[in-house]
Amino acid sequence: MTGGSRGIGRAIAEQMAACGAKVMIASRKAETLAAVADAIDGEVLWHAAHAGDPAAAAACVDDCVARLGGIDILVNNAATNPYMGPTIDIDVARAEKTVQVNQMGVLYWSQAAWRASMRDSGGVIVNMASIGGLAVEPAIGWYNVTKAAVIHLTRHLASELGPGVRVNAIAPGLVKTDFARSLWEGAGDLVAARLPLKRLGEADDIAKLAVFLASDASAWMTGSTVVVDGGALLGQHGIG
Repeated sequence: MTGGSRGIGRAIAEQMAACGAKVMIASRKAETLAAVADAIDGEVLWHAAHAGDPAAAAACVDDCVARLGGIDILVNNAATNPYMGPTIDIDVARAEKTVQVNQMGVLYWSQAAWRASMRDSGGVIVNMASIGGLAVEPAIGWYNVTKAAVIHLTRHLASELGPGVRVNAIAPGLVKTDFARSLWEGAGDLVAARLPLKRLGEADDIAKLAVFLASDASAWMTGSTVVVDGGALLGQHGIG
C-alpha cells in the first residue's frame, strides 16, 4: 500500500492487519515506516519508496512478492498537493509533481502488481480518489483534476484486467488528516455543520470501506467509485 505511514493509509493498514492480512506499507521515509509497522498489531512489513517513481514501485512490489509470496491487494493511497490556488496560475513544476504522484503513481503501481503477481494469480486494486474528482472548487482545482483522472483510470483498468483483477476507487470527502489540515483546521465545525451527517470524516471511515472493497464481500463490484463524504455532494460542497 502506498502512502501507508499516516492518515488514511495507516488506518487502512491497521484495519487490514486486524482482519488477518499480511500488509506491506510504503512511503518515502524509512524511519517513519518502521515506527508505524512496529506500532500495528499483526504482520506489517515496510519498504521505502516514492509513489511517483516507476522503478521504486517495481522494486517495492518485487520485495512484497519475495517476502510474502505474492500480492493479492494493492491500495493506491499516496497523494500530494503542493499547490493551492487558481488552476490557471499553477506553475509547471507543481502541476507535474501532482500528476506524477496522484495519477501516474496509480498506473505505475498497478502495472507493477499486475506484472509481478496479479496477471497470473488475480487480485484486487483499490484506488484513492476524492469527491473533488466529481466536483469543482477553487482552492485545489488541479489536485481535483488528478483525482478525476484516478476515477477514469479505475474504470479503464477494471475493464482491461477483469475477470481476474477487480479495480475500484474510493472518493472521500473532507477527512480529518494532517494531509487535509489546511482545509479543516479552524473551519472544521463550519464545514461539518453544512453536511447532512454533521461531522467531518475520520480515517477509519475510509479504511473500513477499503477493507470491504478488498474483500470477497464486494466480489461483484469492479470499475466503481464509492463516495463516502458525509453527504457533502448532496449540497454540492466539493471539499475533499
